[in-house]
Amino acid sequence: MKKLLLGGVAAAAFSTAVGAVEMTPSAEAPPPPPAEAAPFNWTGTYGRSSADGTRFGYNSQTGPFILGIEGDVRSKGGADFIGANGLDLSSFRNEQGWIGTLRPRAGVAADKWLFYGTGGLTYSTGDEVRTGFAGMAPRTGWTVGGGVEYAPGKQWSLGLEYLYADFGKSAQSRSNFSTGGSPNDDRSQVLRGRLNYHFGWDGLQK
Repeated sequence: MKKLLLGGVAAAAFSTAVGAVEMTPSAEAPPPPPAEAAPFNWTGTYGRSSADGTRFGYNSQTGPFILGIEGDVRSKGGADFIGANGLDLSSFRNEQGWIGTLRPRAGVAADKWLFYGTGGLTYSTGDEVRTGFAGMAPRTGWTVGGGVEYAPGKQWSLGLEYLYADFGKSAQSRSNFSTGGSPNDDRSQVLRGRLNYHFGWDGLQK
């Protein structure tokens, strides 16, 4: 009888201990840390077309480094030129014809910021200053410059670009848009804003 009583007491104690263990809440695993946002990806085709010009280009990004090529053509009447004495747009706003470029670009990206240098071929048509008449004479030369872009969204970027263009010497005087040297030097400086649409990409690194 004593053994039976001791056995019952032991069984009851064991059952109570098991129940207490089952009622103790298990510690939950901590939530995983939030994933870091992927850096912006500049690889892809971009461009923009408007009434006074068209621009298209392609970027390839490897790590922070960017290589690309860009072509553009723009009405001189709608371009932002810099004269010899600083910002002097008045001499160029009435200039007719077009100015265009075909340029490789190389730069460094810091997430949504892109800093680049560029240089290549430039071409132009325009009213040359002559005695008694004006003509549209196409010319080619070289250009060099640089710029900065920022991508506020997945498919848009804003920027500012400076270009220096040199077409050599002209047979006619171009004194009202020469930036220095003799009146026959055909040189232009361009400071312009940029708005580009990036085609078919989500702006994220793969």
